[in-house]
Amino acid sequence: MAYPPPRTDSGPPPHLAGGRLTIDLDALTANYRLLAQRSAPAEASAVLKADAYGLGLAPAAWALWAAGCRRFFVALPHEGVALRAVLAEAEIFVLAGLFAVEAAAAYREARLIPVLNSQSDLSLWEAHGWDDERPRPCAVHVDTGMNRLGLTPERARALAEENALTGALTPILVMSHLACADTPGHPLNRRQLESFQSVRALFPQSESSLCNSAGIFLGGDFLCDVTRPGIALYGGTPVTGAANPMRVVATAETRVVQVRRAMAGETASYGATPLQRDSIIAVCSTGYADGYHRAASGAGVPLRQTAAKGFIHGQRVPVLGRVTMDLTLFDVTELGPDAVTVGDHIELFGPNMPIDEVAEGAGTVSYELLTSLGRRYHRDYVGGES
Repeated sequence: MAYPPPRTDSGPPPHLAGGRLTIDLDALTANYRLLAQRSAPAEASAVLKADAYGLGLAPAAWALWAAGCRRFFVALPHEGVALRAVLAEAEIFVLAGLFAVEAAAAYREARLIPVLNSQSDLSLWEAHGWDDERPRPCAVHVDTGMNRLGLTPERARALAEENALTGALTPILVMSHLACADTPGHPLNRRQLESFQSVRALFPQSESSLCNSAGIFLGGDFLCDVTRPGIALYGGTPVTGAANPMRVVATAETRVVQVRRAMAGETASYGATPLQRDSIIAVCSTGYADGYHRAASGAGVPLRQTAAKGFIHGQRVPVLGRVTMDLTLFDVTELGPDAVTVGDHIELFGPNMPIDEVAEGAGTVSYELLTSLGRRYHRDYVGGES
């Protein structure tokens, strides 16, 4: 299977873009192989929702398929339709279930497998599901502690009993979702596992799935038959407080568009952050419209004690004042008067600025940084050769 053109959806050309985003497909596939190894004997799938966590559905899907992944999860049916156009033979599950009768046709045409989360999902799929070699294939999602999506364990038991008689559905997968897997010692993990084990026993012909990225590192009985890694594929830390074993997939950089010199006592950006010293300021053409959150601002923003940082010429440099929609200021005084010039790039996150550290500095998580990236970066996909 050949790769699509490497510049698929690459955004504006480099000379017209305020920032650049480098996406390492070799790192993505290396992460998948590590997670697949940690998942064994279970099979590792891949979660490609939200445009592959903001990094591009098509390039990520092709790279993961080439690495041996055959099962994929998306959140919404339109994501499943888009993925089917990329991977003709993949098994594609839609996590959000069925929205309406009208959606059933799209599931049939694109051969998508709904994750049934409610009684209305069950009823719709029984009435309008597709029927190929097996009656209405589906996944059954059981809530074991999140109170988000999923059937109650009692309703799942009733479904198993009803379906044993009618055979109206073919549940090929029974699944749940861990709420606190990134905190290995949290007592809810074990309670959810025990609840899930009682439910999965009701569906002896179905495979089972419980683990997200963090759950894979719990190992043992948590692994079940299929794991569903997401953020760890894209380089995020799977377990809070532990060393990150994943390779960096995404590197975001912002272009320096002006270098200014300002005197102590002057102010910078909205809200007039006072300068404590004579300063050299790199004005960069990336802001919160590009997913570099306003909460990453330095002084002058409520609840912020220290500034977020970027990386240039071997050194970290702090954000100065408030991040604005299209521009961010960095204090590059420590690098010297002529070290930074127009056209240089400052790394926002990547190999020198771990994305989880940057996210923590902005009061959020790596998931949100990735999925907020937007389309104003020039995107460069590297690696991934078949």
